[in-house]
Amino acid sequence: MFDNLSEKLDKALHVLKGRGQITEINVAETVKEVRRALLDADVNFKIAKEFTNTVKEKAMGQNVLTNLQPGQLMVKIVKDELTELMGGDAAEIDLTGSPSVILMSGLQGSGKTTFSGKLANYLKNKKTKKPLLVACDVYRPAAIDQLHVVGEQIGVEVYSDRENQDPVSIAKNGVAHAKSIGANVVIIDTAGRLAVDEQMMGEISNIHKAISPQETLFVVDSMTGQDAVNTAKAFNDVLNFDGVILTKLDGDTRGGAAISIKSVVDKPIKFIGTGEKMEAIDVFYPSRMADRILGMGDVVSLVERAQEQFDEEQARKIQKKIAKNRFGFDDFLSQIQQIKKMGNMKDLMGMIPGMGKALKGLDIDDDAFKHIEAIIHSMTPDERSNPSKLNSSRKKRIAMGSGRTIQDVNQLLKQFEQMSKMMKMMQGGGGKKMMQMMQNMR
Repeated sequence: MFDNLSEKLDKALHVLKGRGQITEINVAETVKEVRRALLDADVNFKIAKEFTNTVKEKAMGQNVLTNLQPGQLMVKIVKDELTELMGGDAAEIDLTGSPSVILMSGLQGSGKTTFSGKLANYLKNKKTKKPLLVACDVYRPAAIDQLHVVGEQIGVEVYSDRENQDPVSIAKNGVAHAKSIGANVVIIDTAGRLAVDEQMMGEISNIHKAISPQETLFVVDSMTGQDAVNTAKAFNDVLNFDGVILTKLDGDTRGGAAISIKSVVDKPIKFIGTGEKMEAIDVFYPSRMADRILGMGDVVSLVERAQEQFDEEQARKIQKKIAKNRFGFDDFLSQIQQIKKMGNMKDLMGMIPGMGKALKGLDIDDDAFKHIEAIIHSMTPDERSNPSKLNSSRKKRIAMGSGRTIQDVNQLLKQFEQMSKMMKMMQGGGGKKMMQMMQNMR
C-alpha cells in the first residue's frame, strides 16, 4: 500500500538531505515535489495545496536543531502534518447501548458485507462481545447468502428474512432478535448500489431513523481514490455518519482517499481492511500510517499483531521441549500457523522500518509457507518428532509426496537445525555462544 506515494515523497525529501541549512529556495523545491507526489496519489488539489503551504510555513525560519539535519527536520514536519490531515488520534467505536447498533453503509462492491463479518469477528475476539449480523440487502439474494457464509466462518449468528422485502422492518426485527438471544452488538449490512441514487439514500435514511444506531459507518473501497471521497461526502450529507472504513488497502492503491477523506467530510477513519482473511482488520492510527507512508515502518502494529497470536501456554510447552531437545516439526508447523494468522506477508514485512524500499517490485506470495507445510505434511508423525531419522530414502519419499525436490527437503532440514540451535542457545542464556556463532557465519 502507498508504495508509489512513499517512493515519490522519499525523492522529494531527498532534496534537503546533506544540506547545511534550510533556505527558501530548497524548501520551495521540496514542497513543490511533495505537492506533486500528493496529486499523483489522487489527493484533492485544494487539500494538497493547503498541506504543502502549511509545511512550508513551519519549515521556513526554523533553526536546525543539534544533530538534526534539514532533511530530517522536513521529514518530521511532513510526518506531523500527514498525521494531522488523516485525523490526528485514533477514533474509538461507540459500543454504548443495549444492544449497541452499528449501521453499515456504502456502494455495492466496496467490501461492505465482508467487512461486516470482519468487524463482528473483531468485536467478538478483541472486545469479548456477542455480535449479531443482520442481512438487510433485499435486492441481492447473493448478499444474504454471503453474509450467512461469513457468519458461519467466524461463528456469529446471522439474522435474515428472505420473505420480507422491507429493509426497515428487517432491521427492527433484527435488533429485537438480538435482545432475545442476548447479543450485545448488532451489525446491520445494508444494500449498496453501483452509484449514489435517490432511492438508495432514502432507504438507508429510513433505516437510520428507525433504529437510531450508536454507530453509522461508511465503507469505501480505497482503490477508487477521489471518487471514494466524493461518495463519502454524498453519504455524509444524508446520514451524517460517525466514521469511515477503508477497505482493500492491501491492493494497488494510490492512497488519496486515506489522506484526504477526513479533511473533506470531517469524520475519522476508524478501521482499515488489509486483506481477504477475517482477521485482516486494523484500527486506523493516523501517526502509524504516516510513518508507513514515509517509509518508517510500523513496529508497534507489528508487535500488537504478534501479541494477539501469542499463546502463553503453548510457548511454555515449546520452552520445555527446547530445553529437552525435543522441538520437532509439529511445533515448527504450529509456529508457522501463528505467523500466518498475523496477516498478509508483504504487509507484515512492510511494517519493518526500511523494508518498504527493499520490497518494491517483489511479489511476495501470501502462501509463502505452503511449500514448507507440504514437506512437513509428507512426513510421518514419527519423522516430525525425530528429524534425525530422515535418511536419504525417507527424504526421497517426502520430496515425492510434497511435489518438491530432495534439495528443498535438505534445505528445510538445514534451516530447522540452525533455528533449533539458536533457540537452544537463547533458552540456555548462551548469548556469548550465539554471538560467536554469528561472527563465524560472516
